[in-house]
Amino acid sequence: MSDVQQVMNAMAANFDASKVGDMDASVVFDLSGDDGGQWTAVIANGAAEVTEGAQDGATATIKMDAGDFVDMSKGDLNPMTAFMTGKVKVDGDLGTVMKLQGLFS
Repeated sequence: MSDVQQVMNAMAANFDASKVGDMDASVVFDLSGDDGGQWTAVIANGAAEVTEGAQDGATATIKMDAGDFVDMSKGDLNPMTAFMTGKVKVDGDLGTVMKLQGLFS
């Protein structure tokens, strides 16, 4: 199993429902490069579910290199620095993407 797949599988388990409030959103992760692919995280009713593939009508889409995504999930790449340097591109609601940081440990 790839590092990206391991991170995606762990996302729902590392979800902090106490921080979600009434958030209802879906975010597509569009990852390029080795181990790339598309996954959708759906946050609704105080829970998170991550599935492989891109769902239509997402609140936001995060586009980045799969290796950078793994580094970010490990804490080796600062999300704000990655965004400011163009390693992360967001289509859709940037506010939703920024809230994601605090929802997953």
